[in-house]
Formats: sequence, C-alpha cells, structure tokens
Amino acid sequence: MNVLLIIPPYIPSYFNAGHHLPIFQVSAYLKKKLPELKVTTLDAAVLNVNWKNICELLINNDFDVIIAMNDFDGVDTFSRFVHYCKKMTPRSKLLTFGRLSKQNPQVFKQFDFDAIHYSGDYESGIHDYLIEIMGGEPAKGFLIKTAQGYHDRGNGRMLDCEAWVFPDVDIIPYTHYDKMYLDDFNKFCGIPNRRELVVPIARGCSIGCHYCDVPIMQGKNERRVSVSSVIDYIQDSLSKGQFEYVTFYAPTFTLNKKWVLELCDKMIEKEITIPWKCVTTLSFLDEKLIRRMSQAKCIRISLGVETIETAVAESNLPKMKTMALRKIEDVSALCRDHHIELNCFIMMGLPGDSIDGLKRTIKYIHDNNARYRPTIFTSYHEITDDMTVEDISLYNRQLFSTRDYPDAQEMEYYRLFHGYEYKKVTTVDDNIPVSTR
Repeated sequence: MNVLLIIPPYIPSYFNAGHHLPIFQVSAYLKKKLPELKVTTLDAAVLNVNWKNICELLINNDFDVIIAMNDFDGVDTFSRFVHYCKKMTPRSKLLTFGRLSKQNPQVFKQFDFDAIHYSGDYESGIHDYLIEIMGGEPAKGFLIKTAQGYHDRGNGRMLDCEAWVFPDVDIIPYTHYDKMYLDDFNKFCGIPNRRELVVPIARGCSIGCHYCDVPIMQGKNERRVSVSSVIDYIQDSLSKGQFEYVTFYAPTFTLNKKWVLELCDKMIEKEITIPWKCVTTLSFLDEKLIRRMSQAKCIRISLGVETIETAVAESNLPKMKTMALRKIEDVSALCRDHHIELNCFIMMGLPGDSIDGLKRTIKYIHDNNARYRPTIFTSYHEITDDMTVEDISLYNRQLFSTRDYPDAQEMEYYRLFHGYEYKKVTTVDDNIPVSTR
C-alpha cells in the first residue's frame, strides 16, 4: 500500500515546529508497525512547496491513501487540496486528522473526506484505518463516509506512551524550519539562527484552562515517556544532525517534578551538554527544580502567565494559575540567578481586560527581567459544525474573530500585539554555540 502523509500548503498564522510534528510521529509509527507500507511524508506548510509540486507529487505516485493533517489555522486551502487529489488521483482514499477535527469533526464533511479522525491518538487511529482497508476490523475514532452519509464509529484508542515512536529527524525539513524562526519579533517558540530539535515527551494536561484544546485532544491525564527513551532519542538525533538546542515538547513540562529531576541527572551524567528549553506553569516550579534544570543546560522556561490583572485572572484562569501569579517575582529572580531566560505567554482580549491592564502586565513582565509572547484570545469552542472555511479562518489568534470593522480599542489591541514598542528581543542565543552545518 502506498500512503501519503501531508500537511497541505498554506500560509501559517505563526510557526511552532512542535505543532507540525504529528505527521512525522505518525509516519514513524506506521513504518514500525506496518513496514510493508510505502510511506511518503511531506510538510508543505513551511512555504517550501507550490501547487505545481503538489500536482507532480500526486500524478507521479499511485497513492492508495492520502492523509491530510489539519489545524485550526490550516484549513484555508483544504478545498483546493482535496480538489487536486480528486483530479490527479481519483481512486485514492482521503483521510484527515489533526487539532481541528479533534474538536469539530463535522466541519470536515464539507470537504468530502472518506474518513475524519476525531478520537484517540493519531497514530492508533490511522494505523487502524489502514488495517481496515487491508481487510481488518473497522477502525474506531472516525466519521466514515457511506452512501447514506457519515457514520460515527465511536471513540478511538489512546496508546500507552511507550508505544509512541519518536519522529525520524532524517525526513523533517529543518532547513525550512530554520527560516520560519529567523525573525525573533514573531515571538513564537523558536530561537533565531539556531537549529531546534523538538523532543515530544508528554500528552495530556489536568490544569483545565477553558481556552486550551489539549484535554480534548490528548486527555486530562498526562502520559509521559520514560527518561531513558528521551535520552536515547536525543543522542541518536545528535549523531545524525547538527542540532544546537532542544525543545522539550509537552503541555506542562514540570508537571512531574521527579521525572524532570531524573532527566536532568541523566543529561549531566551522560554529558549531554546541548542547551534546551521547555514550557510549564508557575505552579510547578521551585528553587530546587530551577537550579537543577540550569545545571542540565536549560536556557529558557516559557510560562502561561496570561495576565497579572487580578479580576481578569480570577474570571478566566483556573485557580491553580491565579494562585501562582504571586510567584512571578520569585521565579524571575531564580531564573536570572541561574541564567535562564523567562518567557511569559500573555493573552490579549480576555473577557474583562483592558489596554491599560495589558500595558501593566507587559511592564511588570519586563520589570521582572522577562520577555513576553502575546496571543489574541481565541474561543475555539465557538467554532460550530456548520461553519465555512472562511468562518473558521477568523479564529487565527492574531485577529479578533468577528467580521466587524475594528473600533479604536480593537485597533489599539492590534498595535500592542503586532507593533514593536514593547517588544524585547531574546538574548538566549548568546548561550547557544553555533555548530558547523
């Protein structure tokens, strides 16, 4: 069987390599579990592919199944992509999976996919669907197209974390990923002029932020791979490519403090000196942890602060986060003392906030020797099953999701979000040696 795994071409609202990683994780899983498959994997959403390339790819390969990964801001071109597939390779089965179909699978009926994945881990769902095509049992976790309409197969399988397969660094387009991170003013995740190795370690989160899609996608209970598996993957990847820092990809990296301390100890013991960064929350940081992370070459910690305005926080954030806000100054001082850059996520447009409140939040973060990464508050839960692609494209985290002309206050939000006045360029790259590629 000949299978194409693809993120169709589109212009991303922003770039985070971790969000693109699932196609490579699924690819690695399929190659391990079904080695008889021929699997082609392509990330066409990093501005390195044109539509002529897509035509050539489709017409010159006889794909039995084409699997398109979707995202909240990545469906603008799905109609065109599906049209190309039906013209160039009409016998292929078309399947989609991703963050948006996990939350709103009905939306994808308009594209006429044969199967829409919405439940369970991506790897298990796609594996089971391919097994079904080859004569096996019906796959769960899908809406399946039939002559009578779409049929809901019920919830899919969640894998034990040790069944996940790390992505193959040999097929990830790092040259193009590097370019997506060149402008630090984009302030999303990557570090300019340094090559990033993304290491996925955990799925699921129990904190319960109502604006977060992680529990819907991955579950409320965290699943985390073993430290030994992570160490092996880092060492293997470093033997294959010239990476200059690591991103540990998890919803809340320090949720399991014992695991983090074990990781740090192993990295020190094995003399793995590559710098690294992570994302977590204030609630799960303390002096012992920060000190040990620094000793193991942690150079940046990103935190979901969202706002320091008490009334706004109490109305919009889980209690765990509002209680933790008092720790910012202490955590900032610890990070400064241990040479770790603190990167604070803030959310603009939370119900009840104001321009003055946002400016206070930004000033407070800067006064505490940290930088901030903004996003526009986006209510993904408001996306409904009957929305068009144009409707969905309004939910992009860079604009408010209305069609109204902006008033003076909305324009002030945009100046604050997209302008340069309050931006602070990272200096963390000073702590990352440049390799020779």
